[in-house]
Amino acid sequence: MVSKEMYELGSKRSVIRDLFEYGMQQAAIVGRENVFDFSIGNPTVPAPECVKETMLKLLETSKSQEIHGYTSAQGDFEVRKGLAEYMNNTYNCQLKADNFYITCGAAASLTITLKALTKHPEEDEFIIIAPYFPEYKVFIKNAGAKVVVVPADTENFQIKMDSLEKAITPNTKGIIINSPNNPSGVVYSEKTLNDLANLLKKKSEEYNKPLYLISDEPYREIVYDDIQIPYIPAYYENTIICYSYSKSLSLPGERLGYILVPESVENDKDIYTAVCGAGRSLGYVCAPSMFQKVVLGCLGKTSDVALYDTNRKLLYDGLNNMGYECVKPNGAFYLFVKSLEENAVNFSENAKTFNLLVVPADDFGCPGYVRISYCVDPEMIKRSFDAFQKLKDLY
Repeated sequence: MVSKEMYELGSKRSVIRDLFEYGMQQAAIVGRENVFDFSIGNPTVPAPECVKETMLKLLETSKSQEIHGYTSAQGDFEVRKGLAEYMNNTYNCQLKADNFYITCGAAASLTITLKALTKHPEEDEFIIIAPYFPEYKVFIKNAGAKVVVVPADTENFQIKMDSLEKAITPNTKGIIINSPNNPSGVVYSEKTLNDLANLLKKKSEEYNKPLYLISDEPYREIVYDDIQIPYIPAYYENTIICYSYSKSLSLPGERLGYILVPESVENDKDIYTAVCGAGRSLGYVCAPSMFQKVVLGCLGKTSDVALYDTNRKLLYDGLNNMGYECVKPNGAFYLFVKSLEENAVNFSENAKTFNLLVVPADDFGCPGYVRISYCVDPEMIKRSFDAFQKLKDLY
């Protein structure tokens, strides 16, 4: 009666969503203040004032059809033109409006891009690098392609170039990277980016075909210690960028992002046209009209990253002092912590005993670790330390 594959996907929520739902149920029993929910990456820092100001201005000065009507399928031209100008001024690149396709968030950006690039279903391969966002597997399979996983570098959480080189085959179509990384919070170093670019250029020449790098960048602006995330196509020309405003502007529920296909990408016009076709095929055309214009009024602005930095230091220092082994995050709003037992799923279940919700990293391709999302109220972090200590004492 229905697709078995889709039924199985719909009947099993992600471990993150399961913990989030459990937290809400538990809060009704013991009180929200007694549940320490570090499960989901739902920004708690308010959207910058420019969001409210732009919305009010649009509502007061625009006709209803101008802000609530359809835009072009690939997004409002003035918005795309503004994006190009902003990126050109920020990264010293040469982009145009027609390099951008506005999407309903990062998930749409990725699914559209993968669908557009997959030419030979069941043969084409996309490589993901652990630890990775679990939905990458879903998105790749949805495109009809195969998932290839490169194991995590648990020493530095960069990329194991020798493992990546072995993973690349004549069937490889693209590689997805995510920096700042969800779940580790690590930012790829310039050495990593240079080594990656050199490897992909070498393998592209060897197989006489372009290998596309898909840079998933929803956390691009959420970085600490004066780190700057570079323009990845400056390192490797065959780079397609998938972006979302969910994190930088604290607008996850408004579903707004974009795909950037620079002219440096081989076959860029064909790829952009295929992106338009994939968006149409998947029903992702005309992203929310009003929020396209809101984004245009907020280019270069972000939520207050300093608040995340305060949480980062509070949690990292607090858990380190207790004896937990933590990966120091340079970006995003996640802390990656080594489980106190080999089985991180059991560790996460034991944490629930103290109403402490942490995500086992098995689904991120990195068993033995848990992800802690610190885009939360700092007072909750402080209240949680007693539960973290009790959990450690359990071991």
